Amino acid sequence: MTPEAIDFRTHPTRYRHWRLTIDGPVARLDLDVDEQAGLGDYELKMNSYDLGVDIELNDAVQRLRFEHPEVGAVLIGSLHDRVFCSGANITMLAESSHALKVNFCKFTNETRLAMEDATRNSGQRYLAAINGTAAGGGYELALACDSIMLVDDGSASVALPELPLLGVLPATGGLTRLVDKRHVRRDLADVVATTEEGVKGKRALDWGLVDELIPGSRFAEETVRRARDDAADKPTVQGIELRDLQRTIEGDVISYQYLRIEIDREGRAATIRIFGPSEPPPADPKAATDLGDAFWPLAVTRALEDALLHLRVNEFEIGTLLLVTEGVPDLVLAHDGFLRDHAEHWLIAEIILFLTRTLKRIDVTSRSTIALVEPGSCFAGLLTELALAADRSYMFDGMPDDAATRPAELQLTEMNLGALPMGNGLSRLATRFWGRPDALADAENAAGRRLSAGDAEALGLVTFALDAIDWEDELRLALEERASFSPDSLTAMEANLRFVGPETMETKIFGRLSAWQNWVFQRPNASGEAGALRRYRTGRRPEFDKKRA
Repeated sequence: MTPEAIDFRTHPTRYRHWRLTIDGPVARLDLDVDEQAGLGDYELKMNSYDLGVDIELNDAVQRLRFEHPEVGAVLIGSLHDRVFCSGANITMLAESSHALKVNFCKFTNETRLAMEDATRNSGQRYLAAINGTAAGGGYELALACDSIMLVDDGSASVALPELPLLGVLPATGGLTRLVDKRHVRRDLADVVATTEEGVKGKRALDWGLVDELIPGSRFAEETVRRARDDAADKPTVQGIELRDLQRTIEGDVISYQYLRIEIDREGRAATIRIFGPSEPPPADPKAATDLGDAFWPLAVTRALEDALLHLRVNEFEIGTLLLVTEGVPDLVLAHDGFLRDHAEHWLIAEIILFLTRTLKRIDVTSRSTIALVEPGSCFAGLLTELALAADRSYMFDGMPDDAATRPAELQLTEMNLGALPMGNGLSRLATRFWGRPDALADAENAAGRRLSAGDAEALGLVTFALDAIDWEDELRLALEERASFSPDSLTAMEANLRFVGPETMETKIFGRLSAWQNWVFQRPNASGEAGALRRYRTGRRPEFDKKRA
């Protein structure tokens, strides 16, 4: 772990950069960046942001869904005069390691996708109130909203100036959202992405870059009225509190209530051990609501999300994640069935959506993932999705030495048939058996059966079924082999293999982030001593290698 680990846990009472206020069905999220509260030795001027600003935004988006389900509209604005947001802090980008830059961009976009998911699935519509300059990531934040309102004062503008100013590109969703979401013509998008000063007023409206122009004299009043109109039909529901997530770190072991991370630094691997519930689910959704964030599916998902984010930005040398479960399958299945039976209840629906988003974090994490289905494990229903998300899976075939331990089993439920889709819109089963409808049908028909290692291997649900003689040696060889490969090559291979089938806006964003942004950020034209990132605001022009590659 790095000496100063980045912590993704926060709370509105500890926010340094955002002001969250609730007024009935309308929430306001106003950006007011504390210039001196960055995560590094730089000033966050002009409402620019770093990972710390996005950590607070992610927390706010999550809390609005669970703590304030009565909110129907979220108005994103700025408390800085004539500045909405100037985007990612350039000094931070120039000084950050390549790995931190890419993971920062990835987390930023996951947060924006969560905003769009809240609009689509939770009835919380996001509106951007741009009161001045919205540049780079600032405009990309607005693009994640369902509606963009721009003050009509003759100077306010929207811009994506990364290419002309920094030698990089708006690849945390900017270009993709322009053409795929807002349907801006690609020739106009070309102009936007190559113009430093951005686009103002009527041209921004005509080109589809914003949805509405509002005079400055009426801007504050009208933006709130629009939000109230959008939230008018949201029913009043009492939310639950998301308390501080409890976590302890002792050496190379990180512990949560239902999850433990065990780090093997020599082997460059970490085991994520997930524990099943110890009790049956509550009697009904009201009882689950009374449990609040202690309800096992919510508690374990919060722990898994934090574990993944922690490993991403604090443990760059850890290249392989082993996904392991421990517990009683019947109790996992009981909770799985409870979620399915009550999926129309607001809290249960939010938990399923949260689990979906968290599993997607595995899909886009640049670590090799290997699931181990061992005796005593509980890969059943919603936890089986972890095995399906893994790059490889190994299942123990045979009876354990300990007669009191159950043999390894795997069980699919309806939860695995589409309730937890990937970014490509498909279930992980459909992704696994893309182009093989008979194999997919056989797997889906096996839902509800307890599958032995032989059954699971025959159905194609695990990569290898190994007996006691081969288990230790095969795993050791697999882990040693993984650790010996180029991390860059593995990241590229895994990103190519994890998504098959139809392309979506989401897969395009992460595909382009993994490939183009990953490549461009390392090129000397951006990050070299004479590159655009290094020479930004120095008065010296960058020196570009003019060869096209």
